[in-house]
Amino acid sequence: MQPRITTITITALHNHMLQFLSTFHSHRPHIKQVRSLFSLFSTNRHFSSTSTSTSTSTSTSTTATSDPPSKSSPTTQNNNTHLDFSSINFTGFAQSVILKCSHLLDKNKGNDFSHAALKDLLLDLSDIVPDTVRKFLRVSVLKPENVLEILLGFQYESGKVGIKARKVESLWEIFKWANEQDNGFKHLPRSCEVMALLLVHVEMLREAEFLLCKIESQGISLDSHEIFGNLIEAYVGEGELERAIIVYDRMRGQGLVPSMMCCCVLLNLLVRKKKIQLAYRVCWDILEMNVNLSDAEKAKFESVIRLLCRDGKIQEGRNLVKKAVVSGLEPSSLVINEIARGYCEKKDFEDLLSFFAEMKCAPTVIAGNKVIHCVCSNSGTESAELFLRELEDLGFNPDEITFGILIGWSCREGKLKNAFVYMSEMLTKSLKPNICSYNALVSGFFKEGIWKHVQDILDEMVDQGTPPNASTFRILLAGFCEGRQFYEVKKIVRKMASHGFIQLSSLEDPLSKAFIVLGFNPSTVRLKRDNDAGFSKTEFLDNLGNGLYLDTDLDEYDKTVARVLEDSMIPDFNSLVMEQCSHGNFRAALELLNEMIRWGQEICLPVFSVLVKGLCSSRSHIKTVTKLLEKMPELANQLDQETLNLLVKAYSKKGLTNGGRLILDGMHQRHLIVKNEAYTALIMSLCKKGNLKDLHGCWEIAQRNKWLPGLEDCKALVGCLCQREMLVEALQLLECMLVDNHHLGFDIFSAFLETLCIRGFTGVAHLLLDEILKYGCILDHTAFGHVVRGLCKEKKFSVVFTILDHMLGENLAPSWDISVILIPELCRAGRYEKAIALKEIGLREQSSYSFPLHCALMKGFCMTGNIQEVSTLFQDMFLKGLLPDAGIYNMLVQGHCQVKNMRKVEELLSIIIRKNLGLSISSYRNLVHLMFLEGRVPRALSLKELMLGQSKSNDLIIYNVLIFSLFATGNGSLVNKILDELQEKELQANEVTYNFLVYGFSQCKDVSSTVHWLSLMISKKIRPSNRSLRAVISNLCNVGELGKALQLSQEMESRGWVHGSSIQNAIVGGLLSHGKLQEAEDLLDRMVEKCLIPDNINYDNLIKCFCQYGRLNKAVDLMNTMQKKGNVPNSTSYDSVIQGFCTQNTLDEAMDFYTEMLCRNLKQSIKTSGMLIHAFCQNGRTAEAEDFLISMLQVGETPTREMYCTVINRYRLEDNLKKASELMQVMQQRGYEPDFETHWSLISNLSNFSDKDNCDSNQGFLSRLLSVSGFAGKRGSNTKG
Repeated sequence: MQPRITTITITALHNHMLQFLSTFHSHRPHIKQVRSLFSLFSTNRHFSSTSTSTSTSTSTSTTATSDPPSKSSPTTQNNNTHLDFSSINFTGFAQSVILKCSHLLDKNKGNDFSHAALKDLLLDLSDIVPDTVRKFLRVSVLKPENVLEILLGFQYESGKVGIKARKVESLWEIFKWANEQDNGFKHLPRSCEVMALLLVHVEMLREAEFLLCKIESQGISLDSHEIFGNLIEAYVGEGELERAIIVYDRMRGQGLVPSMMCCCVLLNLLVRKKKIQLAYRVCWDILEMNVNLSDAEKAKFESVIRLLCRDGKIQEGRNLVKKAVVSGLEPSSLVINEIARGYCEKKDFEDLLSFFAEMKCAPTVIAGNKVIHCVCSNSGTESAELFLRELEDLGFNPDEITFGILIGWSCREGKLKNAFVYMSEMLTKSLKPNICSYNALVSGFFKEGIWKHVQDILDEMVDQGTPPNASTFRILLAGFCEGRQFYEVKKIVRKMASHGFIQLSSLEDPLSKAFIVLGFNPSTVRLKRDNDAGFSKTEFLDNLGNGLYLDTDLDEYDKTVARVLEDSMIPDFNSLVMEQCSHGNFRAALELLNEMIRWGQEICLPVFSVLVKGLCSSRSHIKTVTKLLEKMPELANQLDQETLNLLVKAYSKKGLTNGGRLILDGMHQRHLIVKNEAYTALIMSLCKKGNLKDLHGCWEIAQRNKWLPGLEDCKALVGCLCQREMLVEALQLLECMLVDNHHLGFDIFSAFLETLCIRGFTGVAHLLLDEILKYGCILDHTAFGHVVRGLCKEKKFSVVFTILDHMLGENLAPSWDISVILIPELCRAGRYEKAIALKEIGLREQSSYSFPLHCALMKGFCMTGNIQEVSTLFQDMFLKGLLPDAGIYNMLVQGHCQVKNMRKVEELLSIIIRKNLGLSISSYRNLVHLMFLEGRVPRALSLKELMLGQSKSNDLIIYNVLIFSLFATGNGSLVNKILDELQEKELQANEVTYNFLVYGFSQCKDVSSTVHWLSLMISKKIRPSNRSLRAVISNLCNVGELGKALQLSQEMESRGWVHGSSIQNAIVGGLLSHGKLQEAEDLLDRMVEKCLIPDNINYDNLIKCFCQYGRLNKAVDLMNTMQKKGNVPNSTSYDSVIQGFCTQNTLDEAMDFYTEMLCRNLKQSIKTSGMLIHAFCQNGRTAEAEDFLISMLQVGETPTREMYCTVINRYRLEDNLKKASELMQVMQQRGYEPDFETHWSLISNLSNFSDKDNCDSNQGFLSRLLSVSGFAGKRGSNTKG
């Protein structure tokens, strides 16, 4: 019974507590002052860590920590609380917690079968291959063919349901056990193949490799192409490149050729990790296969060529291309460009020409321009022209850039005539000159001092549709400044302003602007008039004849303008790219990069680094960065650690973990420093993606390098780790954070607790809290609050109450939101005094939350039916000015409904109506149910109208509640009236409505209505609940409507709806009762074929039925299906099957099932034991029958008299009188008396035996037999046994 408290008790306690609390100083509220009161309510339970923490709780000062904004914290904190962790050594903290919560951390870990018996290993596979396993439970030795049978059965069944790693572990243990049972045992080759394939499939790669080594050492020949290929692919998938290469080499060493898929998977990883020489070998092997390559495979081939060439291995690249051509592959433009680039880097132009000739492939524009640029820069334009002609002979078709390169270099060499020849040739080929070519010519004119003809070039540019750009105007400024044509300079500046290249105000001096554009400081370069009568400083005259001179460092001035002209002849793309990057215009920078390649130039490392950094700052350009790094691996390998750290973070934030991990690995190889932020970003990304293997690897490396995340990152990371159930890593991280961040110790620990509880690991959080208290840390209410909230969410209130006792013992008040949760639960547990006390503490500490605290206590009283106390509390709230709201009144309605106080309910309902507060759906449900139970049907129906007037959105819910209540209270006859109202109001029934109707009518045994509503439901494409389907089919079968039940089953089949145990048992049972055995079997077969059987299916009843009808095979099939679906048949099923086999005189099968039954700790019936003994004797296996009797005695079972007599009589028939007499003695010792016929027959046989043997000896034996049989002293009498 629940404890009751009287109103007087509560009122007295309430008044006493208020008086007690009111005596305290208003400025020093403290829970410690009511501690003596709480001792009245404390239980004998103690928090496990109390002793450690309380000893130090009287000496330390407090620091308040706030709850989250949504939850107000108490204004008072424990004066003894300290949040300084600096004096505590947390080394070993994580391991201590891990050991104590290992049962929580390893909850998903499977059984360890490394030392298991064969029986246990086989039983673990019984849910995969029950029929196969059953055969071998009785054997003590496995033969090679037995192992193969198990393996093949497992492989076949796993193809249907998928292979689970834990099951393969058991299979592997059986495989090893068989090999170790006898030195002469040797597995069949096919067994080895299947085992290896299964091991690889579940990623037990080391075991698979070990098996292959063992097979090789034994000289067993296998068709191991698939095994090796799968193993290589699996190692690649795990990122274990070294192991993959070892297996690959072993495979090639055996003369085996890997599949194309295997090679491509391996090649992909080699390219990613830039293992150039190995990639070259694999590429060669691929070409040896002489197979057609897909576009993706060709792309990998091209990537290898690029890596070889960028690494200076031009000859290997060339050999690979030559091999590809022999195999029928044409080298792509990318391959040609990379080969050309490689030869240009080595300045081996002759070999490059021989390559083109040997491959009989025309140079691409990119390759040709690269050659021309390199020859020009190394040997001059004359040599470049010769190479151009040779390239043309090989099929090269120069473009405007080719001639632009020659024009630029000719101008730089001062060969303007040659430059014009190239311009003429370009125009002859109908090519449009590039702006850079015109700029080069303009620079050349100024350099040669023929600036007067520059205008002709400018006019030509406009005629060709190539207007001057900013570079052109800059060249013009430099040229005119060099020639001291400052009047022209001013005109150019004004023209630049009119074209929008610069901004020029009316107050600005055009000449000063020109100096700025050229890079001069206007204050250091001034044009002055020479006022000396002798013009001693005059350098040139203006149009008016005034002498002018430049007031500056003339040497520096001349060098600067000459450099502008010189640099403009050959475009410096590196400078252009850098300029665009500085302005943040990365799209333009990338366009310039592509243009640079067309001009045969290479981006330098500093510019490449700046470009990569800039692209990393924009997440939209991450894919561009990836392509850039792939195109320029040699520069990627030289990036500095700052850039690489940015890359790791950028890749990780975008979820490109493979790229981030590769960069990180490269940094480690180069011994560069990886920043904490980079580790954190990558670990977070790996955790979110669920790449646990890479995550563990990265985690270990980061730990070795003393990585620690920031506090905010730490919170997010702990959440990710919890999501992946990596609690060990989370706890290790906590320890590291506490060791290295003492000043943030409390924040770190609190964040960990909060995250663990949110993620569903409150048990671990509780142990963590317990452990840190043992370390001497004294915490405030916040840390306890996280754990309490988590435990409340998991409904572990008994543990919560223990923590609450500890908190109150330590003068810590729970926050108001926790108190609101706990007060009703304390009432539910009968701890009313504690609930009241908790409310009073809350009122004292957080008076602003008085209303929810009172509501919580009222809810607790209502839940437990303490209505009298509710009334007192209600009055108390009024006295305090806490006016009840709709929630309070609804709570009161539900409480009085619970105690069936209809009078009080109606009073409350009147108040709710009068105050227009609104009746909740929960209150309506309780109220309607009570009214129907008390026969107040009209009143209940009228209440519906009140509810319908409150909110249109709840109309259907109200009718659903009404329908449910009518059925539940036996008023189903009124449902049709409600349905008519639904139709009048044009309310469409939903899934809930239909399910209520189907199930309700089925409970009323109204089969026709049940079927009608189910059919209507299905026609509207609404899936009935499993309960509704069960109810309909059960009803149909019960009333003999088997045909309709089958029709419904067929409808379910067509829709792929699973048939639960009840449904299958009802239909099949009906078919069997009508003698339709074959139809029953066919239906069950279809369930299997269409995968319509749920997990944990129960066929126990059907197994028994099929055995009774002599369909033993089907009964066995059903037992196997049950086991495959995770359910073990009960002992009755085993009894039925064993008895069936005994009846058919197939004793071995019966014993297989009997052995399995014993292995599952199931007990056979006496009838089963008797039939087995009878079968043993019938088959002449009398010794086994006797052993069976003995085994029954050993396990505490009592054989029947008939069992003993059966074995004794069999021994008599076999003339084994000694055994018969010994067993008779045992029988008599168990309290059974043999019948006269058995006695007399045995005595007669013994008498005959005594005529042939020594009389004295036999006399003693016979006397002994007669004595134990009750015949002593009655020799010659006719007493019957």
